[in-house]
Amino acid sequence: MSAAGLLVIDDEPVICEAVAKICGAEGLPVDAADGGAAALTLLQGREYRLILCDLMMNGMDGFQFLAEASRRGVAAPVVMMTGYVTLDNAVRSLACGAADFFAKPFTADELLAVVRRGLKYRELLERAGAGPRLGAAGSRGAGAPAPAAPPAYVPCPPSRRRLGYMSWASVEAAGTGLVGVTDLFVKTLGGVKAVDLSAASRELVQGERCAWLLAADGSRHAALSPLSGRITEANPALSLEPALLEKDPYFGGWLYRIVPSDAGRELENLVSCSSDRI
Repeated sequence: MSAAGLLVIDDEPVICEAVAKICGAEGLPVDAADGGAAALTLLQGREYRLILCDLMMNGMDGFQFLAEASRRGVAAPVVMMTGYVTLDNAVRSLACGAADFFAKPFTADELLAVVRRGLKYRELLERAGAGPRLGAAGSRGAGAPAPAAPPAYVPCPPSRRRLGYMSWASVEAAGTGLVGVTDLFVKTLGGVKAVDLSAASRELVQGERCAWLLAADGSRHAALSPLSGRITEANPALSLEPALLEKDPYFGGWLYRIVPSDAGRELENLVSCSSDRI
């Protein structure tokens, strides 16, 4: 069964209509469901490339839908959206397996940025799971395999923990923390032209926007902080060489060094990268 377009799940018709209008203008067909149960019925007969799901709905809420979709093996990434924005909801959504999280109301640019990231995210995961490609016999000798394709993305090192697929954190021996963005997130942007970082002394909050990345196509994307704490240093190399985020996101391309405010509790909200090997 080939994947169709997008599925939007929301009990507010105006939201479904807005998603259909904005995404339809970009050539992305959209189906709508007014709740989780109706969406699961649609998913019995078709597959979607991406699902946008409201968090707070009558009957089955977004968390319940996310759990049931996972249980049924739904392949489409799920992006959670809500008008009741709390950082706890954002962190919990990503910890439960949502691909992304954004707030209502939204602009057309904000919606399209999330949708394009979500579609690219699925493409990269599918490439990562495809395994090495075999070439045709001929110039390399009969039956000789082609060189393995480069990896779709570089997973986080096992020593890191991540918030969704977007950002990572690690606690250093001195008790300070490092915060950065994942290679997978950077690759969903198609390259980074510039990075807008906060100044030292700012307090980061887990799940809150901590940096803006300008993608190659000119769109702006917010990275969410994986830990709370006071910034002691913003990586000075990134202002001179934003491409460090593409070349070395887990070491030279870190975003901030921080003094964590509650690392013991907040690390439990993050996913260990030790299981992220391709």
